[in-house]
Order: sequence, then structure tokens, then C-alpha cells
Amino acid sequence: MKRSPLLHAELSQVIAALGHGDMLVIGDAGLPIPDGPRRIDLAVARGVPRLAEVLEAVLSEMQVEAVVIADEALPNSATQLPGWYPSSLGLAPQTVSHEEFKRRSARARAIVRTGECTPYANIMLVAGVAFD
Repeated sequence: MKRSPLLHAELSQVIAALGHGDMLVIGDAGLPIPDGPRRIDLAVARGVPRLAEVLEAVLSEMQVEAVVIADEALPNSATQLPGWYPSSLGLAPQTVSHEEFKRRSARARAIVRTGECTPYANIMLVAGVAFD
């Protein structure tokens, strides 16, 4: 059995196969998933699992060089990040319109559907390299 926090075999396999610049999207229950990207559906019920929980597990295995979120996900102040955004990530997200986010998602290697029911709680992780 794995020792890292991420135990979901399919999700772990996708992360292991990512190359530099490949994208993985973790989305709320309502994010449309286009044909093309691999669909990993983790949603069990409203709020289960929460996006922040899935994101934390993914970040335990994935080297991330860039992050994209929708403008609409930002609270009232454009300088404040959404509550589900992990400060431990240490990266300022690029923001795009929700429509642009959905267009870019079509080029992702995989889209993970969570049970999150917070509007615009979607994050695109761009794979980096760990050559250190």
C-alpha cells in the first residue's frame, strides 16, 4: 500500500504520466467535462469530497509550476484568493474568465470531478519538473 496521502490509483497513475506543461483540472460538481480529457469522477454526494481535500492529496504527488483559476472564483477583492485555494502552494494563480477556463480544460490530460458545490471552485494545475 502507498505511503503518500493520495491513495486513488487512477488519479495517481494520471499524475505519474504527466509531462512538463501538461494540465490536470480539479473541478466542482458542475464543471462540464468535454470529450477528450480523461474523466475521473470522485463525486459521491454534495460536498463529498471537497475540492480542497482532493487538491491537497494531488499536491502531495504533483510538481506544479503554474495554476489557473477563473476570475469569478475570486472573492470581492481581486487580491484575495478563494478559501479553497491552498496557501501552501506558493504560487499566485493566473486568472481567466470562466468561459476561457472551460476552453482550456478541453486540452487537459484529465479532469477530476469532486462533490464541491461552491460556484467556480475549479483549478487547473500545470505540471512542472522536479530535477533537483
